[in-house]
Amino acid sequence: MLPEENQQIEEAKKAAIEVLLHNAHGTVADLPRTAGWGYPEPYTRDLLIAVLGIATSENTELIESSRNVLSNLAKNQSKNGQIPSLVSDKANLGSSDTTPLFLMAGGIFRKILGDPNFLEDAVKKAITWMEYQCPTSYHLIAQQPTSDWRDEQWVPGHGLFVNTLTYSGLQLLGKHQQAENLGNAMRQLTYSSDKSHSCPHEGFAIKDKPYYALWSYKIYSSTRFDLLGNSLAILSGLASAEKAGEMVKWIENECEQMHKTKDLAVDLTPNFFPFILPEDSDWLPRYSEFNNPGDYHNGGIWPFISGFYIAALVAAKEFEVAEKKLLALTKLIKKGRNENLAFGFNEWYKAQTGNPMGQDWQTWSASNYLYAAACVQKRYTPFFDGIRSD
Repeated sequence: MLPEENQQIEEAKKAAIEVLLHNAHGTVADLPRTAGWGYPEPYTRDLLIAVLGIATSENTELIESSRNVLSNLAKNQSKNGQIPSLVSDKANLGSSDTTPLFLMAGGIFRKILGDPNFLEDAVKKAITWMEYQCPTSYHLIAQQPTSDWRDEQWVPGHGLFVNTLTYSGLQLLGKHQQAENLGNAMRQLTYSSDKSHSCPHEGFAIKDKPYYALWSYKIYSSTRFDLLGNSLAILSGLASAEKAGEMVKWIENECEQMHKTKDLAVDLTPNFFPFILPEDSDWLPRYSEFNNPGDYHNGGIWPFISGFYIAALVAAKEFEVAEKKLLALTKLIKKGRNENLAFGFNEWYKAQTGNPMGQDWQTWSASNYLYAAACVQKRYTPFFDGIRSD
């Protein structure tokens, strides 16, 4: 990497810390806010994903802020173990990803605090809650549609993201046998791609594809590509080194084709593709308002997900590609809806134009930039290297 490129990254890291410190004290119970001006609420999923970058920053004020988030979530946990969608509101329940995110963040904090019993009672209850989200008792976790981070995209049944999160959380907490049981279930073929049902139970693997299905439930599944879930599959070691290498090659080839068709304007990967089009069977009327092709959950470019993918590239030992993507992300996050900002750290960008479309100074956009930069610069993946068997 050239000296001027390293300088650009250092400037972006400094700006990311500034964003996170600005957002660390919001308007609700002195909890962090989700974005600098919009989203004053302390959304659980955003703040827990932010733990990765904050933990690698070694900034004591930010670490204490995240610790406060986890402690408040433990206090507001439901009696059955579910983690609320808003840190401050114990009645705001229903999310499928907040509880596994709590497990992942809790595992990370145990390592940085050197305390293997940090929030032990809450962690035990959260693990029990996740066990009861398995309708078949064969390890795969089910969810209601639109209950994970994709509030405008239907992911019914067994969703890849929620399952890879749970797998990662269990590994980080040292629950290796439970994690391996879940991992083995996830590695089975989907029934829709295995007509003879050669596997006794359904999973997420797709015959003749190098990646895992977005979701799978009985004889149905989606073979559209979920960058977030598959990046976590690589990062956590759910995907073998060979599968990870094949997946990266496939992703980069697909992005090259999207550049040729003008569906992609920047050198970063959409969160989801192929985009759902109005004539497709899985298009829903509401998508025309919120989820048009290349927008939002239907193929938008989300910096926090790009951060996970860059980390996954490092895990797959694709160091040159990771550097290239980090530089592309560094360029993109400068763009904000407020043109007076040196770094926008916007929520998401339109795939076909690279224009910022969400809120500026988004907490998880800034935090996962820090995590991606740490992975590229150190050539290892903090916290995940310890659970991935290379």
